[in-house]
Amino acid sequence: MRANFLKHIAQTSPAPMGLEIAGGEGVYLIDTAGKRYLDLIAGIGVSALGHNHPAVVEAVQKQAGTYMHTLVYGEFVLGTQVELATLLCAQLPDSLDNVYFTNSGTEAVEGAMKLAKRVTGRAEIVAATYAYHGSTQGAASLMWPKDFTRPFHPLLPGIGHLEFNDDASLDRITERTAAVVLETVQAEWGLRRPRPEWMQAVRARCTETGTLLILDEIQAGMGRTGTLFAFEQYGIVPDILLLAKGFGGGMPLGAFIAGRDIMQALTENPVLGHITTFGGHPVSCAAGLATLRTLTDNPELIGSVKEKEALFRRLLVHPRIREVRSAGLWMAVELKDFDEIQHTIAGCLERGLITDWFLFNERSLRIAPPLTITPAEIEWACGVILDSLSTLDA
Repeated sequence: MRANFLKHIAQTSPAPMGLEIAGGEGVYLIDTAGKRYLDLIAGIGVSALGHNHPAVVEAVQKQAGTYMHTLVYGEFVLGTQVELATLLCAQLPDSLDNVYFTNSGTEAVEGAMKLAKRVTGRAEIVAATYAYHGSTQGAASLMWPKDFTRPFHPLLPGIGHLEFNDDASLDRITERTAAVVLETVQAEWGLRRPRPEWMQAVRARCTETGTLLILDEIQAGMGRTGTLFAFEQYGIVPDILLLAKGFGGGMPLGAFIAGRDIMQALTENPVLGHITTFGGHPVSCAAGLATLRTLTDNPELIGSVKEKEALFRRLLVHPRIREVRSAGLWMAVELKDFDEIQHTIAGCLERGLITDWFLFNERSLRIAPPLTITPAEIEWACGVILDSLSTLDA
């Protein structure tokens, strides 16, 4: 299996982790030798309820036994799509009442960029430096610095950048700007939270210039930061909201959400202005619906996030830890350099703990476990991290 993996599966790094996964249960992944690994990254925040959550598995099995693929992009009435969109919109401000389902986060970004251009008649998009919104060409065009994109240039023209949390950068948003695309927490820079007053100033500047505000909650959404959506903590409402990762409960699912008056722009000039073959697949929507229902029916899952965050922060104390930045059950544990990170990741893996690093911050460990992680599991995981750090001194 390992030989065929290396031969036939395209790798994106020279040294893949190579775990042979045989199963998953709660916060654990299990390899073919039966070794259990506590998954501290949840598939980069995807498995918000853990692996093989009973409600999600039951919903997927039921829908797969009913029907699977049909015409998905707003032509047929599909029960799981309609139920998920209705429940989702019930959790959102009234101005966000129309959902376009996609397969992934990067596709949600692409659709939102097209929609903003179509609605405003403008071509310029402004994003933040050190942001990550996906790897397709349009989403990758938003990325700065260009280290990960330069070999694929030219990408989209008309992309500007502002500095995250910088008031002076707001003049980059003008009457030529179709949309500003921002993460509600900058993920790949190693967890950088915006000042609420800065986010409010961005919202005001967008309103002033007729620019659409697109908020990327692909990683921050679904309770990860302690509220269902992180933007709730800033006292603002976006024009377009982006979801994916944890939204699908382990199945491929994303969405961009806007007001019906905005989304209607995709229906004419041209008709079928944005279409998808698989976005909003009934089985994926069933998993998303089960996930959202579980979160809304069990408020303690999100309600306990801040307490668990505090426990992580209390336990993660070590001379080699320079800083812990967090946004709910989502943390960056900063060390000295990439060598220390690699050593710690390898030490954790050997001890049965899965961790990772960040695209634009290779000095920090990524922590984003399922929301279902228990205090005892947090204590064990932190002990493993501290033990792995201590071997650096051996």
